[in-house]
Amino acid sequence: MRRRRALAVLGMAALLAVSACTAGSSPEPEGPAAPTPGTLRVLASSELSDMKPVLEKIQQETGITVKATYTGTLAAVDLLAAGKVDGSYDALWLSSNDYLRLRPDAARKVVSETSIMSSPVAIGVKPATVSELGWNPGDVTWSQVEKAVTEGRLTYGMTDPARSNSGFSTLVSVASGISGAQSALTDADVDEATPQLREFFKGQKLTSGSSGWLATAYEHRGTVDALLNYESVLKGMKGLTVIRPSDGVVTADYPLTSLASSGKDTRETVRRLTEALRAPDAQRQITERTLRRPVVASVAPATGLDTTRRRELPFPGSQSVADGLLDAYENKLRRPSRTVYVLDTSGSMSEDGRLDQLKAALTALTSDFRDREEVTLMPFGSAVKSVRTHVVKPEDPQTGLDGIRKDTRALTAEGDTAIFTSLEKAYEYLGADDDSFTSIVLMTDGENTTGESAAEFDDFYAGLPAQEREIPVFPILFGDSDRGELQGIAELTGGRLFDAQKGSLDGAFEEIRGYQ
Repeated sequence: MRRRRALAVLGMAALLAVSACTAGSSPEPEGPAAPTPGTLRVLASSELSDMKPVLEKIQQETGITVKATYTGTLAAVDLLAAGKVDGSYDALWLSSNDYLRLRPDAARKVVSETSIMSSPVAIGVKPATVSELGWNPGDVTWSQVEKAVTEGRLTYGMTDPARSNSGFSTLVSVASGISGAQSALTDADVDEATPQLREFFKGQKLTSGSSGWLATAYEHRGTVDALLNYESVLKGMKGLTVIRPSDGVVTADYPLTSLASSGKDTRETVRRLTEALRAPDAQRQITERTLRRPVVASVAPATGLDTTRRRELPFPGSQSVADGLLDAYENKLRRPSRTVYVLDTSGSMSEDGRLDQLKAALTALTSDFRDREEVTLMPFGSAVKSVRTHVVKPEDPQTGLDGIRKDTRALTAEGDTAIFTSLEKAYEYLGADDDSFTSIVLMTDGENTTGESAAEFDDFYAGLPAQEREIPVFPILFGDSDRGELQGIAELTGGRLFDAQKGSLDGAFEEIRGYQ
């Protein structure tokens, strides 16, 4: 199953990237340095970075300092199972331990968990679309959502289930709701619902590796009707009617979890932190600041959070079902990806082993390419040197993957750096395509030195048809590239900048996968 190989790469990328995501001192690749007494090294889900004000107040009250390293929930579980967390972290704080419990190699490494807050999966829909569909928000079911999507009346965005727990929880919610499963999802449930699920995911117009960028892309594009995400994320956005389907959803409960590898004193500190987070004052601060729901009965949810009860949809009962659902989504259900890799192979790439790093990163990335994916390599120097396109065909994926590896090995470094001219060629090559997730990845180790200027590219981009302006560019900061120049490209096109100067080129390419 390709997805398990992809998660192995993802786990390594997350491990290499922790220094760029950690609050406090920069850790070594194997994890943060040993803390002082009263400090907890916590491996946490990415969205929990919004808990910083709450943790700062708890530090003042209890003396407990949290040094958090943020990563994706599924990547964190892979690191735990591989033994990469033992001795490097004192606790886990993930959006959910549901997937962890399905992994015996991970589950045996935790000893206790306590829920801190909760947020259900929900659908945020433009009010005008709600009105056009004739929906009563309190009564909408997953079947109604599916019907609106298959009729072409509702489009949406969601995060990548293989990278984000909000995406995974959404996938489970959709599969459970559409299949009508009355208990934990089975392979048979997924197989039976696959035709409907395939139609449902035709309506997905946005994908993302993080909830934050998904919201930004939704606002930048403006043509998508809805977002599927945690209620807390959707409530934090303006102009959305937030709907919890009446037939049930999956809920994140954010358990603070002690590790078997930690000592008695550390576990006691985790217990004290848990107690502080569940205190009424902290619970009120949590729900008011983050719009997540309190887990202490005496504390009311923040204003605007619907208290109507909803069924908790069943989570898959085994790892094989969960992984099978993810594999089906990636390789059969979702729209295929179509990406142009605009690769700087100018003369400076021959320095410091940069070209070798690029070749190694691209070669490793081939293990993560999905069925039906179209990959175009567009190396450039003073101009675009070649355009080579490969498709990972389900009936013969190896031919496409071998072609990508062969073209990668053939890359050579020479010439100047024509960034903007090459980006224009990428847009001209792609054109409009409503049947795929289309994007451009730009990797450069320097600033633009020849060809079109930034201002000329801005004019070119402004003149593109509206649908082509929806194609984002994901630049990678590498070597001596100019952060301002690349950030400008990302902001103009609705993309996101990835930093391989602080992390690794492998990690940057892999992280972008959640956005393709």
